[in-house]
Amino acid sequence: MTTYLLFGLFAATLLGIAKYHKFALPIAASGLALVVLTRLTLTDFHLGHHLAHEWRTIVNLGGLLVGFAVLANYFERSHLPEKLTEVLPGGKLGAFLLLVLVFVLSAVLDNIAAALIGGSAAITLFQRRVHIGYLAAIVAASNAGGAGSVVGDTTTTMIWIRQYAWTDVLHAAVGAAVALGFFGWFACRQQHSLQPLVRSKHSHGGFDVAQVGVVLLILVGAISTNILLELPAVGVWAAILLAQLVRKADWRVVPPAAFGALFLLSLVLSASMMPVESLPEASMATAFGLGIVSAFFDNIPLTELALKQGGYDVGFLAYCVGYGGSMLWFGSSAGVAISGLFTEAKSAQRWLVSGWHVAVGYVLGFAAMALLLGWHPHAPEGGRGKGAADHSAPPVSVPQEQGPSGLPIK
Repeated sequence: MTTYLLFGLFAATLLGIAKYHKFALPIAASGLALVVLTRLTLTDFHLGHHLAHEWRTIVNLGGLLVGFAVLANYFERSHLPEKLTEVLPGGKLGAFLLLVLVFVLSAVLDNIAAALIGGSAAITLFQRRVHIGYLAAIVAASNAGGAGSVVGDTTTTMIWIRQYAWTDVLHAAVGAAVALGFFGWFACRQQHSLQPLVRSKHSHGGFDVAQVGVVLLILVGAISTNILLELPAVGVWAAILLAQLVRKADWRVVPPAAFGALFLLSLVLSASMMPVESLPEASMATAFGLGIVSAFFDNIPLTELALKQGGYDVGFLAYCVGYGGSMLWFGSSAGVAISGLFTEAKSAQRWLVSGWHVAVGYVLGFAAMALLLGWHPHAPEGGRGKGAADHSAPPVSVPQEQGPSGLPIK
């Protein structure tokens, strides 16, 4: 009964956010409070132990969402987006190439950074008139781009450290590329109808090298501290503070980004307290379903459960949990970050209606992987790594002693 109550509270929170998006943060915070109260009063739950287990998620998610908002502002002030109007072709092709750029950046950077760089560029390229369908496409491109790279998304990094080969994840790029081609075509038509990208025929002069240097410094800080400490947020903020010696940050971007971070943290912490100890038996259909669930439920505990259970083709797993959250604005940290730049994106109904091509692209990308690659689950290349299943027998769903664990951000 308690399990049903907890899931009911979480579902009610998501429905409330979808219907009353202008009050997203109060609804998410209230939902978290009710979930905590229910766990404390009706179950054997220790809040302090849980927060000690989730602290990396809290620090990284909050720190990166706010820090990368500062990064996006540096990028916008560098005048590099204006230079893109000279480089990118006009019309729908230029809009599509911007999505490709976000896709490629996300393969080597955090998906939040890639999405915010794309969003900042769109502000200039489309004179702040950006279609919600195109915003959904920017988020989808950032999430899809990281799906085939072990350094492009936390979920793929989780797979990599379980001793799977980087090539096992790489074939997720097949589905991601198919999805990009589909949703990109429709999103660019939507954007062109609202506000076309007009290529500038006049030089805007140079760009601020120092501002671009700050952007690169922040990205290097994130990558290095992620590798060394698993705390990319620490590197981001160390770089931002160091950058004040060269170019001052515009701190006005911090409050809206902080609200977005608190909103997503409320959802992630609520999701982490759901009593989910096992998943259905590993199969292609289960992987597909995880992608759908990822639009509502944090993909990090889902990935952790799947890896503990074993029996998955990790390329399919990376594609599904990496891309699936793009189907709703609050389904991924990249979506929440974009909504900080474009508040009109905070409508689940408009996101679904205008960004329908993102959901269809997910299905088409999955179908392409199934037809071209097939389902090939196997153990990690380093033998039976941590959490790997015994594949000598069909995988079964085995309840774990603990719930989903928190790892760095989505």
